[in-house]
This record gives sequence, structure tokens and C-alpha cells, in this order.
Amino acid sequence: MLVFLPLLWAAPFVPDDDEQVLERLPLSVNSASRELRALRNALNANPRQLDLAVKLAQRYVALGKTEADPRYYGYAQGILTPWWSAPEPPPEVLLLRALILQNRHDFDGALKDLTELLRRQPNNAQAWLAQAIILQVRARYEEAQRSCLPLLELESALAASTCLGNIGSLTGHAAKSYEFLRDALQQAQEVSTDQRLWSLTVLAEIAAGMGKNDEADQYFNDALKVRAEDVYLLGAYADFLLDQKRPLEVVALLADKTRIDSLLLRVALAKQQLGSDDLPDMIARLKARFEASRLRGENLHQGDEARFALFLLKQTQQALRLAQLNWMSQREPKDARILLESAIAADDPAAAQPVIELLNDTGMEHVQLRRLLRGLR
Repeated sequence: MLVFLPLLWAAPFVPDDDEQVLERLPLSVNSASRELRALRNALNANPRQLDLAVKLAQRYVALGKTEADPRYYGYAQGILTPWWSAPEPPPEVLLLRALILQNRHDFDGALKDLTELLRRQPNNAQAWLAQAIILQVRARYEEAQRSCLPLLELESALAASTCLGNIGSLTGHAAKSYEFLRDALQQAQEVSTDQRLWSLTVLAEIAAGMGKNDEADQYFNDALKVRAEDVYLLGAYADFLLDQKRPLEVVALLADKTRIDSLLLRVALAKQQLGSDDLPDMIARLKARFEASRLRGENLHQGDEARFALFLLKQTQQALRLAQLNWMSQREPKDARILLESAIAADDPAAAQPVIELLNDTGMEHVQLRRLLRGLR
């Protein structure tokens, strides 16, 4: 799961005038606009002041994550331009550059920056955590686990437990990892909001993967009480509700969040379950958004586009092609699932071989993936 988690490939746009209106932003962005303007004004007065640039870039990266909007990562890159291509960027810039590259799905570039950062700062907990998450996304589980271990000394015990429990749940130890993380959360004291949100979301996903649906539902709702606007959480819970054939709850959950492509897709899938009259309009909107994304040179949503092609357009070969391209970059359970689903729909069992190998090698216990595997056979 991407905690920093989803950028335009073009050069980042940096406005010349702080008063220039680029777009009417969501409420969460408007609430931060005063601080952003103050930081921007201070940085304009001294463009090479590193601490100001880092602080502003951090705010943009945080907004990019909250809003699932790649433009803010582009703004962050623009802020860091004086140091971006330096032979040895400052450590703070290396970390931010890694997070921006991660958002672009340039995982190799991000890992390269994190390796260099950890060579210089072996006690940088953020870098260890970012590295663990990227390695997990790439299904390099042993390396990811090793990146979690330093958190035992550098970060909270709960952070280490969440990191290790998440990976353990994907490597044949789901039940033990679930109990381990649940106990760690219950025993933790003075837990930050971000940490509680992460731990609850991981518990919900592990429970869902094990088929503990009532417990998964409870943890998802507990996480929503911590932060109801988290895009990753909303998408994960919507997927769970779709599996449980609870489409009305998906529509209610995401009704005012369809500006985000991934969440619009889940509303469309819910409308499909409901047989809603406005489904064709939603399909047209999604098609336009995916086409616009390709025109911008992005390829960040191939897993979602594969789901769109398979379930809403009924284009099995196109779905399989997109799922295979997506698998080259990301290998999380949701990526394995769409590849299996597409291979089954296209009657192409050989295309599912990478997922079969992953499940066999890891012993991953995931009820949906195992069910699909039986269907493939």
C-alpha cells in the first residue's frame, strides 16, 4: 500500500504572480492557502533559501497526496528546481525527489535516491519507510522487510509493527500478522493521526484479504473516523463494499468526490451493480479522463483503466494488455487481481503466470486471489 501515496510528465508550471488564479481548489486546499501564500512570498524574496523551499515543497506533496492530484507534485518539483539536478542534492531534497518520483511510478529512480539518502543518513526513518513501501509495491518482500526493521529503533514501535505486519500478511503469515498488528495498536500510546490512520487501514485490508468481512468493515469505519477524506482509504473501502455487493454505500461514500478519477471509477462500478440510468454518462466521463491522461503522457492509472476496460467497456483484450503493463510497474494484491480477472475473461491462462508464481513463491493468503486462481484452473 502506498502511504505517500498516486504527476504530469511535462515541466512543472510555476506561476509568476501569487495572485494568479489557476483553479478553484477543494476546501482542504483553500484552508491551507494562507500558509502557502506566506511561504511563497517568503521564498520569492529569497529563492535559494533551502529551508523555505523544502517546507513549501513538503506542503505541496502533502496536498498532492490528500487530493490525489499530481499537479501539486509538479509544483513541489518547481519549488526545488535550484537543487533538483545538482550532483549531490541536499538530503531534504533527495527525500522529496524520491516521493515525487514515486508518485510518477518511477520506482527505480525513487529507490536510487533513497539508497543515496540512507548512505548519507542511515538514521533517516522517513527514508527507510518510503523504501519499504516502494519495495512492497514491487513485491520485493524480503528487502521491504529489512527496510522496516530500522524503524524499531528510529520510529515508534507501532510504525515498525505496521510496516512488518503489512508485509507479513502478504508472505503467508496473514493471521499472525493481523494479531500482531492489532495487539500493537491496542497497546500503543500517544499515536499520531497519520499513524493511526495507516495502522487501521492496514488492519482493514488484512482482514478483508482473510475474509474477515465484519472486522474489515469495522476497521475501515474506524479509519474513516480518523480522516474521512483520505483518498487511498476511500478507494480501498469502496472496493471492499463493491465485493460485498453494497453499491448504495459506495455511491453515498463517494458522491462528492468524483473529481478524483479512481473514485469516479468506483462510483461507476457501483452504478453498474445498481443498473443506474446514468451509467453511460459516467462511462463517457471516465473514457474522456483516461484519454486526457494519455495525451498528457501519463501512464499512472493502468490498473484502474484495466478495470474500466474489463468491467465497463467489456474489452477483454484491452483490459489484459493494460493489466500486464500495470504489472510491470506495480505488484500489489489489487494489481494481481485485475491481471487474473483479465486473463480469465480473455481465456488466456498463460497471461496469469506471473501472479501464479507470486502466490506460489510467497504463500500469500488472499481469499479473492485464491478464488480467482481456482477459476483460472
